[in-house]
Amino acid sequence: MMTDTDVEDQAGVFRALADPTRRQILQDLGVGELSAGKIASRFTISGPSISRHLGVLKSAGLVRERRAANRIYYSLVEERLALCVGGFLSAVCPDQVVLRLKRRTKEVGR
Repeated sequence: MMTDTDVEDQAGVFRALADPTRRQILQDLGVGELSAGKIASRFTISGPSISRHLGVLKSAGLVRERRAANRIYYSLVEERLALCVGGFLSAVCPDQVVLRLKRRTKEVGR
């Protein structure tokens, strides 16, 4: 059973995932660590806006930062994302439901 702290912690992750810019940042980090400047260069929004998005992701525990000289590098916390989203999906969509849907999709396609 989840505690109130667990529920709020999970809510922070889903709030972070609600924004398309933050989801794109996570996808970009899926290939590996990137500097804040490199992340910002991929978007048409301002640097401070990207910093705020990175702050939300960091607060949710979805990214970690590493400082090297005057640069900040970000990387994905894959296990955090997988455990939170996976835990939610397994609670609301048990394996049996997924398997039944896959079978139905295959049967309809025949």
